[in-house]
Amino acid sequence: MMSLTCQNIGRARYDMVSCGCSSSSSFSKKNLIKTSINLNKGFELHKFKFVSSKRDVSLFGKKAFSTKSPEALLNVVPQGPASVFEPNSSDRILVSSLLEVVAEDLLTLNKNLQSIVGAENPVLMSAAEQIFGAGGKRMRPALVFLVARATAQIAELKELTSEHRRLAEIIEMIHTASLIHDDVLDDSDMRRAGKDTIHQLYGTRVAILAGDFMFAQSSWYLANLENIEVIKLISQVIKDFASGEIRQASSLFDCDVTLEEYLIKSYFKTASLIAASTKGAAIFSGVERNICEQMYEYGKNLGLSFQVVDDILDFTQSAEQLGKPAGLDLAKGNLTAPVIFALEREPKLREIIDSEFSEDGSFNKAVELIIKCEGIKRAQELAKEKANLAIQNLQCLPLGEFRSSLEGMVMYNLERID
Repeated sequence: MMSLTCQNIGRARYDMVSCGCSSSSSFSKKNLIKTSINLNKGFELHKFKFVSSKRDVSLFGKKAFSTKSPEALLNVVPQGPASVFEPNSSDRILVSSLLEVVAEDLLTLNKNLQSIVGAENPVLMSAAEQIFGAGGKRMRPALVFLVARATAQIAELKELTSEHRRLAEIIEMIHTASLIHDDVLDDSDMRRAGKDTIHQLYGTRVAILAGDFMFAQSSWYLANLENIEVIKLISQVIKDFASGEIRQASSLFDCDVTLEEYLIKSYFKTASLIAASTKGAAIFSGVERNICEQMYEYGKNLGLSFQVVDDILDFTQSAEQLGKPAGLDLAKGNLTAPVIFALEREPKLREIIDSEFSEDGSFNKAVELIIKCEGIKRAQELAKEKANLAIQNLQCLPLGEFRSSLEGMVMYNLERID
């Protein structure tokens, strides 16, 4: 039995391990007293226990795919979980407010994205307009700009460099390419940001090629930055995406998957890109290595917290809110943090998942057990623990509006489940 915070996940390695440590400290708005973020509530971090078991992972091993359609299972997802976390609208943090300090940087980014992606081909131009025309939060490039401007203060830079701006564009291209491929892998017929997905409009073949082209285009721009450290850093991210998908595909319906393995997969699929984004921004500011490493840790911990929150929302939000069918991960056999925690306490849940929801009503029963066994509550504690680490990583930055917004991004993520 041990508590997990999972330090030093990944970087450019596949043989990642997590250490056993825990934080029971409290974090509240008094930690943000010098920031410009107005928070009327705090959160408390709790210790939690889990059993860590090792196992051999065979690629695309047994039970890789459910024998029952996930869509059919999702027709009976109960509505109960939505009441687990009740938001308080009076305290909500607005992303638009957090990003106001880099609003001009994001406007410039939006102007450049369509032209640098789709200029070579009419189909790609149309796809680029579909992808980037809706705007969106642009959270990942926003993090690049926020870290860039915060660390530029340390380096006494008067303005961002062209490398900072190109890095933000590259990050958004890589993220978008991964979304295009994810929609194909998930065979998603839902709309993103109110718009049809690329594979809905142009077919699977064009969608895959568009994603491939965007990965290749981003790699070309990355090489032209001529910074070998950043090139290695961002190139590893693309490799991590593939590794994360393979890990997920090889562990579907596997009730022996550990929390450690889940966090590693989450690093590959989500946190790797965010960590590389924030560290790359610090590198181009020319600050000391220890600050660059702290920015990497900030991105990693924020990314892990973000993924855990997303996995909680898969149980607590509707399909319209998610932009994909609610409960899709569990229906397809992808066991996330809430499920892993619940499996520790309820043997019956293992039996249901092992059967791949073959009996009528079994999927509904599985969701009820996950809630009853506090799987969602313990996952929330994990997300808060990672968030606390991310806040600590920002202590090396000067106080001011950019650090405040970086702290606010952590709090905004948690508010999605409060």
